Amino acid sequence: MITDPRAMRALAHPLRVALLDAVRRDGEITATRAAELLDESPGNMSWHLQTLAKYGFLEETGEGRGRSRPWRAAGDSRRFETGLTDLETAAATEALERTFVERAFDQLREWWSRRLTYPVKWRRAAFMTDNLRYLTAEELAEAMTEVLAIYDRYADREQPEQRPAGAVPVRLYAHGHPLPPTPSGN
Repeated sequence: MITDPRAMRALAHPLRVALLDAVRRDGEITATRAAELLDESPGNMSWHLQTLAKYGFLEETGEGRGRSRPWRAAGDSRRFETGLTDLETAAATEALERTFVERAFDQLREWWSRRLTYPVKWRRAAFMTDNLRYLTAEELAEAMTEVLAIYDRYADREQPEQRPAGAVPVRLYAHGHPLPPTPSGN
């Protein structure tokens, strides 16, 4: 779990989130390859790769030199402190959450615009749900743990050779938060 507000602020950059996704999807990546994938300059990608490494999100593989040296994910955690224990952490958490939510909604909009290009089985498997339930804070935390356990069942598929035939990248995200009460108190 990410608890350092400096690490949260470092990751709360849309290009760094996209870069981290590219590393998670393609495995080891160089600044040159990242530049091709994200339509950026290799120098810019090199700087962002180094910044992600500084905060423990990436690491060098020890091979190559300069912009041709490969980088890999240092871990798979995207969980971060949301307890908002102090103003610095609260601001960093808000910036990071905003970056993740904006990326998720951008990808959802892209799915909507391209879904008819996917086979019917993928269009039927894709889902969106919106539920209203009455929970205690403890039950909400338990629901998060259960959702994460479902996601974690597929966590060992980072490397292409670990994926079953027909597997494609799928964005899984969930939100659970209290709503303000209505005027009647519900």
